[in-house]
Amino acid sequence: MQNLKPVIAKNISNLRQKKNMTQGDLASKLNYSDKAVSKWERAESIPDIAVLKEIADLFDVTLDYLVSDNTEQESSAFESKNTSVPEEESEITDNPPAEDSVKAKFTYISSKFRTHGFITGMCIILVWLIATLAFVVINIFANDNFFLWLPFLYAIPISAIVWLVFNSIWFNKRRNYFIISLLMWSTLISFIVTLFPLSNRVCFILLLGIPGQVIIYMWSNLKKKVKIEETK
Repeated sequence: MQNLKPVIAKNISNLRQKKNMTQGDLASKLNYSDKAVSKWERAESIPDIAVLKEIADLFDVTLDYLVSDNTEQESSAFESKNTSVPEEESEITDNPPAEDSVKAKFTYISSKFRTHGFITGMCIILVWLIATLAFVVINIFANDNFFLWLPFLYAIPISAIVWLVFNSIWFNKRRNYFIISLLMWSTLISFIVTLFPLSNRVCFILLLGIPGQVIIYMWSNLKKKVKIEETK
């Protein structure tokens, strides 16, 4: 791991400079302090795997690229080549590949991210499949067409719940603030549409979203400040 620090430091610095970004710009996008970025580029410390994945996504490269010793010529060739991994690497196993190589371990983790993304997407599609089935049943048996499209409306907050669960387990937890906002607003709108035939005053329920959104925003900023303080 000690030999990996200068490799990652060099790659982060090169990618940042190619994008004409300062250390402060990169730190702002990652919600870290510029001192933390400076330590990474001086090879004094190394980002954790979640931050490395964020950096890879930000510069449109793979984790494998960040931990590889790339020359300038290899960098241009790398961007044009297919980044897919062999089928056996993309399968989830109980243990990572038994190779004494840090690069191989990062390639394994990268393949897990793709597999986890596929599982998350498949579960969300399953929610919409159930909503479609409910739509067909209501369309056949219900006389009132008002409730015909409610399954698709409620599929939005349910999909947000599924996304929130998998994102909390496998992906970047900072994305949870956006997902929670989507969940809150879609749930409020679903309730309003459902109860609207009873009274048009139910639209006032939407006002609950204003303090709710403020709380979500303040919570997200509190987490960012705590993380920045921890890196100083």
